Amino acid sequence: MSLPPGFLDELRARVPISRVIGRRVTWDLRKSNQARGDWWAPCPFHQEKSASFHCDDQKGFYYCFGCHAKGDAIGFLKEMDGLEFMDAVKVLASEAGMAMPEPDPRARQVADRRSQLTEVTDAAARWFRLQLNTGAASAARDYLERRGLDQAALEAFGIGFAPDQRGALTAALREKGMADALITESGMAIAPDDGGAPYDRFRGRIMFPIRDARDRIIGFGGRAMDPNARAKYLNSPETPLFDKGRNLYNIGPARAAVAKGATLIVAEGYMDVIALVRAGFGGAVAPLGTAITEDQLRLMWRIAPEPVIMLDGDAAGQRAALRLIDMALPMTGPGQALRFAVLPTGLDPDDLIRQRGPGAMEAVLAAARPLVDLLWAREIEGRVFDSPERRAALDTALRAAVAKIPDEGTRHHYSEEIRRKTRELFGGFTPGRGARGGQRKPAPGAPLAPTRASRFVAQDAGDTILEGAVLLICAGHPALALQVETRLERLVPADEGRAALIHDLLAGTDSGTGRVALEALRADAYLTLIAAARPDGDPVEAQAILVNALDRLESRRAAQSELARAEAEIAGEADEGLTWRMNQMARARQRADHPEISDTSDLGEDRDALAAQLRGWMDREIWRKDG
Repeated sequence: MSLPPGFLDELRARVPISRVIGRRVTWDLRKSNQARGDWWAPCPFHQEKSASFHCDDQKGFYYCFGCHAKGDAIGFLKEMDGLEFMDAVKVLASEAGMAMPEPDPRARQVADRRSQLTEVTDAAARWFRLQLNTGAASAARDYLERRGLDQAALEAFGIGFAPDQRGALTAALREKGMADALITESGMAIAPDDGGAPYDRFRGRIMFPIRDARDRIIGFGGRAMDPNARAKYLNSPETPLFDKGRNLYNIGPARAAVAKGATLIVAEGYMDVIALVRAGFGGAVAPLGTAITEDQLRLMWRIAPEPVIMLDGDAAGQRAALRLIDMALPMTGPGQALRFAVLPTGLDPDDLIRQRGPGAMEAVLAAARPLVDLLWAREIEGRVFDSPERRAALDTALRAAVAKIPDEGTRHHYSEEIRRKTRELFGGFTPGRGARGGQRKPAPGAPLAPTRASRFVAQDAGDTILEGAVLLICAGHPALALQVETRLERLVPADEGRAALIHDLLAGTDSGTGRVALEALRADAYLTLIAAARPDGDPVEAQAILVNALDRLESRRAAQSELARAEAEIAGEADEGLTWRMNQMARARQRADHPEISDTSDLGEDRDALAAQLRGWMDREIWRKDG
């Protein structure tokens, strides 16, 4: 929809930007000048105590001197409330008492097209519901009954069935007057590349309608009844209605439940959500067949400040959580946190509730752990800290992870919690029940026997050799590869063959590129010294060498990252206050050495000496904080 010239200017003139923003901030009246329309407040986009967020009614813009957020009233509503541009305009027009102009023909065509696509998905959902009552759906009904879904549940979630026929749905939609182009664009049918007739996308599947926050059916998820189907679950493709990375299953009802006090629970799939909702956990949602995306995280945080991510107790569930850590850390802060609840191994939410009751699920949710706990577990998993280098590698990796957190207060509390955990791990005492319930740990200072015995560990190996050793050991000992797979995923080899080999090790595949890289490693004169890397080698020694090599790689790369950040600070890109601090130090040193020179004058400065002094400070890296 296009707007007539001057409409937005009139809208901005009628509604001061401070009125729109003032509902979300507390103005600092000591710093603001209300008569001039000059307003200051703590920024609503990042947590701070000082008022660095400036709003100018005359210009109609806001700007934060801390996080550099900027825009007009429409931009503020889009960023703060997640509104589309035209929805934000409608909000302002309503407040200003202005009627929205009629949409132009092109915009009306787009809106009409979306409405037509929604008509297709609605009709498909009704047809799928009817098919669930046919003889062809008997196996599907039996499955749903075994999963405990009664008629009320089927109705509430709109569950249906797609018969195993190539064109049944397409024919039914055509009978309702819907064109093939619309049926295909909605994702209900597939048009062959050779120009043949469209055929049904979903066949032989239990169908779950996917609705957006406004309760419109935008797509479907289908569970295959054939155990040999290529995909157990199949979702609608990307369409003008459906973007799987920006939606969540059951989002509308979950939002309403959270508003009434329910916990926002993020489960794995459709059946998990249905089981949770039927057991009284109405705030359950699920990603749509993929790992959680950044857009989905933002969507969750608009519903609740601390969603609970529910994980299966198996290795796959743990890997999913560990992958989420790196994505969530740069986005976390006050009002944007995560907790993780781990289900008993072998049980999904439905199994747990049916076998042990809703109380067991309540206990799982009550035991949910914060993100910092998962970060800690990831970095210490399967590792022995029996040398200063290994402990230093842990410190460096944790500092690098915490540094990704943008909010200073959150970063501080993460650092404090990690220091506490580190003291507990290395301090030689494990807390137990009561004052006398602890037990001593073995001191971590002395290397373990396999570490001392490793000839490879003693070598001054470069990154390429260390990386090669890791891959060679994992190839020779697949069980060890499984133990460190989350650390393997973080390796980013420059060599294409080694990257393919990592994929083979993680996925259990055997690509030609990876095989060639493995043969090259086995032929490397230096790496052949690692006898433990062979399949018949000592697995204990192999594990020690593997962990040591990974520790060294991660420590070096984290150190390089810290150095890059320091260089950015020196260049003024990351810490604008560094130049000021050094200038103050130079002035203080000058005053101490030359008290006769005025504190407020630059006359008489020995600029060559000051420059030399500054270079010395740079060489000594004085900006680095101890500890």
